[in-house]
Amino acid sequence: MTFTVRKAEEADVAALVPLFAAYLTFYERPAPLKDIRAFLAERLQHREAVILLLEQQGKMLGFALLYPFFASLQLSPAWLLHDMYVDSSVRRQGVGKTLLQAVRKQAEASGACGVQLETAHSNFAAQGLYEQLGFVRDEEFFTYWLALPPAMAEE
Repeated sequence: MTFTVRKAEEADVAALVPLFAAYLTFYERPAPLKDIRAFLAERLQHREAVILLLEQQGKMLGFALLYPFFASLQLSPAWLLHDMYVDSSVRRQGVGKTLLQAVRKQAEASGACGVQLETAHSNFAAQGLYEQLGFVRDEEFFTYWLALPPAMAEE
């Protein structure tokens, strides 16, 4: 199969929304489509993220959402691969591998020192792919999360 990977533009948001909604549903976090559309549009409008789209014959089959950050211990820029999803109809056909290779190229081209990601403890298929492509599981640091209440809407 031949896939094309490219950076998303604001004009791609509407077509990306169903795929992102499927991603959220996969992680049991469904959200209204209008909220998804607004979230993605804001990330692209403000240049806060890079979204790589994987397509075949014009159909979006996967995406990778990257955020730039700074790796203080390396004194260098890096990328956070925060979200990645492959349509269930094309899994195990090289789509994830192709997306991850594009993520690496994006990071290398930007001069980043590395790419960080997290995945569920139970996502063994993804873990195997990450390790096959050179990602190393961090055994030194734990990840913590502090949930905060939603911001109050201004009146």
